[in-house]
Amino acid sequence: MTDWHKLALEKIAKQEELPEDKIRLSGPIEHDSIVNGDGLRAVLWTQGCPNHCPGCQNPETWDYCGGMVVPIDDVLKQLSELKGQTGLTFCGGEPFVQPKQCKIIADYVRKELGWDVWSFSGFTYEIIKEYGKEPWEFLKSLDAIIDGPFILKQRDLSLRFRGSKNQRLIKLEYGTGKILSIE
Repeated sequence: MTDWHKLALEKIAKQEELPEDKIRLSGPIEHDSIVNGDGLRAVLWTQGCPNHCPGCQNPETWDYCGGMVVPIDDVLKQLSELKGQTGLTFCGGEPFVQPKQCKIIADYVRKELGWDVWSFSGFTYEIIKEYGKEPWEFLKSLDAIIDGPFILKQRDLSLRFRGSKNQRLIKLEYGTGKILSIE
């Protein structure tokens, strides 16, 4: 096991402990986004990230005590009032440090609103799968994940939905987490 691999597993284990009915967000729900996944999307910006990638576009989302704690019911209500959206994307921060809360929201928008669900993560698919537990359950509720840390030296603005060449857009089989395709 490489040092990076071990460190990533340790970082994913440091999940925020919030009541399951609340989520920490860095700001208001975004809507009508066309840059965070296919179609017209709502975006939840989660707060708290252990990765601290140099060159991160959202360093204000790293602090686990920053942002605002919001009842999940309020988030669901706001999402259900949005019109014209085809999906939801979790951004951050690091969504996988609040996996229980993100899964509740992901399951709701899929079942009640008929949206697909994507997430960004500084962790790789393999790290999330190996760690298992709540992060893996959240991943299984996704249709796609953009995985891997942002690496400034590999920055490439021509990539679809990604910031650096090491990151992958992985389409997933809903409910199983099985990889369908990798871009």
